[in-house]
Amino acid sequence: MEILRTVDSVRQWVRAQREAGRAVHFVPTMGYFHEGHLSLMRRAQHDNGAVIVSIFVNPLQFGAGEDYNRYPRDFERDRQMAQSVGVEAIFYPDVAEMYPAGYQTEVRVKELSKPLCGRSRPGHFEGVATVVLKLFNIVTPDRAYFGMKDYQQLRVIQQLVRDMNLPIEIVPCPIVREPDGLAMSSRNVYLTPEERTAATVLYRSLQWAQAQVESGERDASQLREGVFQRIAAEPLARIDYVEVVDAETLQPVERIDRPTLIALAVFFGKARLIDNCIVAPAAGY
Repeated sequence: MEILRTVDSVRQWVRAQREAGRAVHFVPTMGYFHEGHLSLMRRAQHDNGAVIVSIFVNPLQFGAGEDYNRYPRDFERDRQMAQSVGVEAIFYPDVAEMYPAGYQTEVRVKELSKPLCGRSRPGHFEGVATVVLKLFNIVTPDRAYFGMKDYQQLRVIQQLVRDMNLPIEIVPCPIVREPDGLAMSSRNVYLTPEERTAATVLYRSLQWAQAQVESGERDASQLREGVFQRIAAEPLARIDYVEVVDAETLQPVERIDRPTLIALAVFFGKARLIDNCIVAPAAGY
């Protein structure tokens, strides 16, 4: 496996893959891998491409007082894990390589960046869109793989690719969960044992909402209130938001009459955890 530290070295690697007749499949990450990351890498390999992963903790997507400096990092651990699932190259730039002196450009996907996490983390999705567009221009992948846990991020990137006419297929991949349902996240390491147990209320609340829709509930406000109250009943939970929105536009809905996202962000101690599920009326309703 090759470790690439510069833009030029990535472009040379990509050129060599294309000259060999291979597609390039890309998994952008901030590192500190877990099974969710590995599932993206396995999917990328399964799709018969040369798999390259980036590891870059992007300062532009962290706001003042957020966890940029303490975000978990362990490159050697990540390297071994990526190699174990067949990744062929890791792009591991430093900040100066990605944002050299004099850098001043920002990318903004206007409407999709505003709700949900966009309200709580101003500037976050501008940082995401900027770094992802830079990475796409450096790697020029045929396909790029993103997990659905960060659903708003996925939608922002899908819109970015469409609006900028990028010849890249975005491949959404399912949320990977712990056996008790907690969505895998690098930030789970912040949880104390008590907070880790308490955090399982997130998935249980989403399961309740899915069951309600399957039983015929169509009132979005009833679903939101039910999820909110179930999480609020957990003493260690501090709710940032619970929202029921259109899965495409991320705008609030009144009724569940099309694919609908139930999204939430909740603090447990220092950890801000996000989770979601998509619900839709069954045929015949």
